Amino acid sequence: MSGSTEERPILVAVANPDHAMQLVRTAGDLARASDGVVQIVSVVVKSHESPFSVYSDETIIERYAGNSREILDGALAVAPDDVTVEDSLVVSRSVTDGILTAVEQTNARALVIGWEQRKRRSNAVLGTTIDQLIERAPCDLYVERIGHEANGVDSVLVPVAGGPHVRPAIGVAKAIAVRNDATVQLCSIVGDETDSTGARTSIERAQSILEDAPGPPVRSETVIRSGNDVTEELVEIAAEHDVVVFGATRQGAIHRRLVGSIPRTVTRRTDQTVILARDGEAVGGPILRQIRQLWPTSRG
Repeated sequence: MSGSTEERPILVAVANPDHAMQLVRTAGDLARASDGVVQIVSVVVKSHESPFSVYSDETIIERYAGNSREILDGALAVAPDDVTVEDSLVVSRSVTDGILTAVEQTNARALVIGWEQRKRRSNAVLGTTIDQLIERAPCDLYVERIGHEANGVDSVLVPVAGGPHVRPAIGVAKAIAVRNDATVQLCSIVGDETDSTGARTSIERAQSILEDAPGPPVRSETVIRSGNDVTEELVEIAAEHDVVVFGATRQGAIHRRLVGSIPRTVTRRTDQTVILARDGEAVGGPILRQIRQLWPTSRG
């Protein structure tokens, strides 16, 4: 596999050529902000039942990875030309294990993956592979909703309510804003169960994180709004922006209300680009339960 551990690349996993441009662009934004590199990875699954499971990984890549190689070539073709982009094929027993292997071997700083809403119901929250990566990937993780791309970006919204995942959420929001000369709006809602002092504290912390995030300064706005229905307030605000970035957040009455309702409603009622950010330090434990609150009606 190409890529140096010292570079700590932004890894982007692609499995569908139709999704490559959207995901590689986001990975490119993150890499550009910190003068990093993008590593595009595709997984060749060598299941136990596969007739070529007895072959070495090198032989499988050489002889049987045509489709995965085509996906990588397509992703490379749409990659930004102002960022160093590398690619690799990984042979593994599952897509999840293959991506995790790539994360480990490259010492990836972040992983960008896509989520496509489907009609069939499943016990999975965002999909089995994504659920497992949320639990296990030891790096910052960005899950981007596929098929809803902003046609130009003037503003990026980051709802904030405290919690450990604000940093990666603001980091990707700033990276996107830098490329598009856009504004980042940090927003907190004061509702019936929300303390206005806590909202101001969250906004101030978020503003500090934005200033310290990699990349040149960007225009920013901070908004604190009051409303009895936090969900409707943020849905109304979200409609005014091109990209919405949510961070998984800690539990508590206010956070349950914020995190449980807003992303689900935004994804259902708007066409904005939606990204979910998870901090690399929050691996395992309660994180998937928090995600279940975040998108409880998602399709697997």
